[in-house]
Amino acid sequence: MKDGELFERDGRFELRFVRALSHPVEKVWQAVTSPEGLSAWFPFDVVGERAAGAPLEFVFRAGEGPPFAGSMVEFAPESVMELAWEGDETLRLEVRPIPDGCELTLINRFDEIGKAARDAAGWHACLDALSAALEGEAIDSMTVWRAVHPGYVARFGASAATIGPPA
Repeated sequence: MKDGELFERDGRFELRFVRALSHPVEKVWQAVTSPEGLSAWFPFDVVGERAAGAPLEFVFRAGEGPPFAGSMVEFAPESVMELAWEGDETLRLEVRPIPDGCELTLINRFDEIGKAARDAAGWHACLDALSAALEGEAIDSMTVWRAVHPGYVARFGASAATIGPPA
């Protein structure tokens, strides 16, 4: 499934994406956890040890804002990395082998429904950029964001689109 899904659980919201990738777990794991891999698709540099409980700093690459603090909630090599920031917002990445490569699941949990369409379009674009990077290519993530955002607004509803697009 390429598009993300929105769920409400225990008064919180969850965006979930599942992507089948035609690359081995080891290659995808490096792309989603190493500084070099993250730089091709993730919106921030993630500074800190890759270990459960470690403090992290998220740094905007283009200076869009000041760095902000977070932590590594869970880290199991070649399996799970979960990050937390802005209170209790989390991003969980799970990688598991499948016959022709691996499956990557991205789960973003948050409290404010108004950002669901914006963030779904953002994670969709990030995952497209990750797929391209794994193939040795690059894409313009904002072009993807603009193309998919209206669909997420239509699917999730007006209440999921009260917080606007990224600057």
